[in-house]
Amino acid sequence: MELLWKLLLLLSLVECMAGNGVLLRPVFTKQPGSVVFPLQPGENRREVVFSCEAQGHPTPFYRWKLNDSFIMPRLGSRYSLMGGNLHISQLNKEENIGIYQCLATNCLGTIVSREASLHIAYMENFKTQRRSPVRVREGQGVVLLCGPPPHSGELTFTWIFNEYPSFVIQDTRRFVSQKTGNLYIAKVEPSDVGNYTCVVTNTVTKSSVQGPLTPLVLRVDGVMGEYEPKIEVQFPEVVPVAKSSTVKLECFALGNPVPTISWRRQDGASFGRKVDINKASGVLEIPYFQLEDAGIYECVAENTRGRNSAKGKLSFYAAPHLTEKPQDVQKTIDDMLVWECKASAKPKPSYRWLKNGEPLDSMEHDRVQVNNGVLTISSLNLADIGMYQCVAENKHGRIFTNAELRVVAIAPDFSQNLLKAQTLARQGGDVLIECRPRMSPRGVISWRKGNEALRESHRNVTAGDKAHLLAHVVT
Repeated sequence: MELLWKLLLLLSLVECMAGNGVLLRPVFTKQPGSVVFPLQPGENRREVVFSCEAQGHPTPFYRWKLNDSFIMPRLGSRYSLMGGNLHISQLNKEENIGIYQCLATNCLGTIVSREASLHIAYMENFKTQRRSPVRVREGQGVVLLCGPPPHSGELTFTWIFNEYPSFVIQDTRRFVSQKTGNLYIAKVEPSDVGNYTCVVTNTVTKSSVQGPLTPLVLRVDGVMGEYEPKIEVQFPEVVPVAKSSTVKLECFALGNPVPTISWRRQDGASFGRKVDINKASGVLEIPYFQLEDAGIYECVAENTRGRNSAKGKLSFYAAPHLTEKPQDVQKTIDDMLVWECKASAKPKPSYRWLKNGEPLDSMEHDRVQVNNGVLTISSLNLADIGMYQCVAENKHGRIFTNAELRVVAIAPDFSQNLLKAQTLARQGGDVLIECRPRMSPRGVISWRKGNEALRESHRNVTAGDKAHLLAHVVT
């Protein structure tokens, strides 16, 4: 693969040097997107395809990385390339999951695509076949554990009471957590006695598995007296929530009498019309989460014996969004490049730069400086030519933007600043003749009078880089 890549790069360089057509840098027209792939038990022959396509002249060629390591497609391997598209066959949930990136290259440089993740959704069967009976007093609260089997992908939970299709109905007394799958009964009644089965459904694979039976048995040594609420289901102290996403908070308490659940914001602000509070099941739902929805939320459980509460902070976050991008630029040798890259995000993003797909290390070059998204390269030379990318990132995501730097060498050219054919001067005075050719890199300027080379004297003085001649006129 390494040899093939070098051969393709050599062919691209040859095409560049041949001068066939206008040279165009690689530009992505299609980039890979993240995939959650459903894998059924015993199935491994389905294929995943990551798309990648770029324009440019010469035509770009492609490479791929998985978790920052190059993929080497070989005959008989799981990976194959068709154009820029990466095909993955015979999926393995241990070896193939991770972060994929496409690299497109021609003689003008290399660009790296956005990151695309591959997750394989699956669900195994419950390992345990039987569970011990759970013994409780009447009036006591109880928690029946689900313990879902190994899986990947979002799950939903329901419970069967005794036999299908009799499902547990959620109300103020009974609650099924969609975070853990556990069944909570705030106050056990004689009618609750029976066999309970947790049913787990993978929303990606659309498959369901049933857990082992859990018998619920009433103890015969008395009835539980009244007691204050004890919150068993509560949300974390800090819940990070992405902009425009939906967040659901769960809260449920055991107690006798059955506690009531209420919600409030600590700052006293009222809930907007979009907020849905399901008092029966102890769930607060906020769709299309925005900055003004952030804050500390409190769940309060109350009965005649007392009250209890739990608090948690909803923290707003946003992945980086570019507000200022570097643009393609052409510079001359010894010139200076300044590119600025800015992004809005919460928390604030950090920045790094790539050159032709590789990290640009300012510590290795005194000429290269990176400061909070600003890239500065002084004393440009031909080795600086290439494709540059700014990467803005925080812990919630990263974004890439591309720009091309061309550095050109120019032979001395007087067409834009011609020497005057004739300069009038007063006898006995001074005269200044300017010489400003366009050239890159800077050249050596000399002066001649007729066929005679001029040297500096008390009458002839060349200024600075010899672009000006100052002469004293005598009779």
